[in-house]
Amino acid sequence: MKLWSDSWTNGDRIPARHAAGRPDGAGGATFSDNLNPHLAWSDLPPGTQSMALICHDFDVPASVDGVNQRGQEIPADRSRVDFFHWVLIDLPPAPTVIAEGEFSRGFTPRGKPGPAARGSIRQGLNDYTNWFAGDARLGGEYFSYDGPFPPWNDSLVHHYVFTLYAVALPRLPVEGAFTGGQVRQALAGHVLGEATFSGTYTLNPRLLGSEL
Repeated sequence: MKLWSDSWTNGDRIPARHAAGRPDGAGGATFSDNLNPHLAWSDLPPGTQSMALICHDFDVPASVDGVNQRGQEIPADRSRVDFFHWVLIDLPPAPTVIAEGEFSRGFTPRGKPGPAARGSIRQGLNDYTNWFAGDARLGGEYFSYDGPFPPWNDSLVHHYVFTLYAVALPRLPVEGAFTGGQVRQALAGHVLGEATFSGTYTLNPRLLGSEL
């Protein structure tokens, strides 16, 4: 089973057009184009009835202390947690491609609608739902893809992993506004194969070649 993209080379820096945030030119960050990347797959296992796709960043600081504060950096050894950026389930095995910008074009305050996408496809909540909870302007339910927007003062370059699962069920047993964690649980015992594709991203001006 194989997964690849025409948007960047596996393991390389993610282009800013696929991120939710980009450098603002003044040492901070602002919203970006937020286009979901092109993804394609092949060599699915026999018996595949649907696909599930999860994108997560495993480098997100577990604490918000010091996040996006000038004059300091978040240390690389701070405890880190998963942050889900994209959860798609019940994808048909064919066509074997997701087009660039098919599910996301621009950042939508309060989130894109869901969970229904098109046809049989359903999209879960990403973790901007929790990140913006309580924010009067941005709070809401964030479905579908919203790309990288790591803290611009984080000393650690973040890694984003897209994992595609071949599923032996036509429809996963999750309902309503489901999360990436719930999908991982629902996949247990039903995965026939999986493949990954990854990229990196940072908004730290020092790591990008200029000083904070």
